[in-house]
Amino acid sequence: MRVYVDKENNFIEKFDTRTGFYIRSGVIENGKDTGVDPFMRNFPQLIDIGVMGGCTHGLEGLCRKAGIQCYQNGGSVVRENMSVENFASIAEQCTGKVFQFALGGRGDVDQHEQFEELLAVSRKHGIVPNFTTSGLKMTPEIAKICKRYVGAVAVSWYRAHHTLDAINILLRSKIKTNIHYVLANNTIDEAIEHLKNRTFPKDINAVIFLLHKPVGSGGEENVLQHDDKKVKEFFEIVDKLEESYKIGFDSCTIPGLLTMTKNIDYTSTDYCEGARHSCYIDAQMNMMPCSFAQDRSWSVGLRQLSIADAWKSEPFERFRDFLRSSCPKCSDRLLCGGGCPVVNNITLCDRKERYYENQS
Repeated sequence: MRVYVDKENNFIEKFDTRTGFYIRSGVIENGKDTGVDPFMRNFPQLIDIGVMGGCTHGLEGLCRKAGIQCYQNGGSVVRENMSVENFASIAEQCTGKVFQFALGGRGDVDQHEQFEELLAVSRKHGIVPNFTTSGLKMTPEIAKICKRYVGAVAVSWYRAHHTLDAINILLRSKIKTNIHYVLANNTIDEAIEHLKNRTFPKDINAVIFLLHKPVGSGGEENVLQHDDKKVKEFFEIVDKLEESYKIGFDSCTIPGLLTMTKNIDYTSTDYCEGARHSCYIDAQMNMMPCSFAQDRSWSVGLRQLSIADAWKSEPFERFRDFLRSSCPKCSDRLLCGGGCPVVNNITLCDRKERYYENQS
């Protein structure tokens, strides 16, 4: 169990490197936990690292076939993968501060030319590496490497044989395996049916629903709307699921949970963690509040600045300002943060407080 004390923001975290269990105290005053969530950390506790600079083995075509629109523009933007040397420089700066790396980028991390070295470097610095894959070229040999180093692997739901094959390979190797499911207008019917009939593969750790964003090649036509009957049906099913059925959501989905469910333990959720507790670094060593903040106005170059300096930079503070000040009249703003600072139209909320703020 690792413990991190943030003296600047007055709270304590604990992270189990074996199970992935994470817990954070409230703000501590006079030696007592106030129960108030700390707004931010003095250094990210999780960093999403885009080690892949280009899409490989025709993955773009598979994405389109599966109805997935790549927010990284994987097919049209191809750059060099992150080097082990650059990755190591990140890990060195994060030693003793960061709990986990989420590895990703444009393409499958398990196809990086120095895949095992990246994982080994992460573990050397006491940081648990996790990654997402399409599973297209997953093999027992790759799974063996994952078993040695990785905390968990997420397989993107591509509605294909290779998806199930990859899941089975990982499960046979006794690796904690999740499914990443992009929730959009063109996928929500399927999601409803899977939840109703409990037809996601058995023995996985959890299904994680990721809200579709109109970023990169992501289209506006797939953005979910709060007043859509299918969206309401989806959240009604979620609200009634048995506790034994493990599902999760990215923080972008939190406004939907707050406005369309009643039985969720909201103390187990957290709104947008970008620039508060996490950040993204791309293969070219640019750091930004989250991987969807692709406008360069959010970006800080790590060839000029350290991670600590970038964390305190103007673009990051500007991102936080939205989360600090949005929707001030809403009673749930401390649970929601006003939705997404980058593409606010994905925010699943129709409360008048939000509309008032947007018009003011």
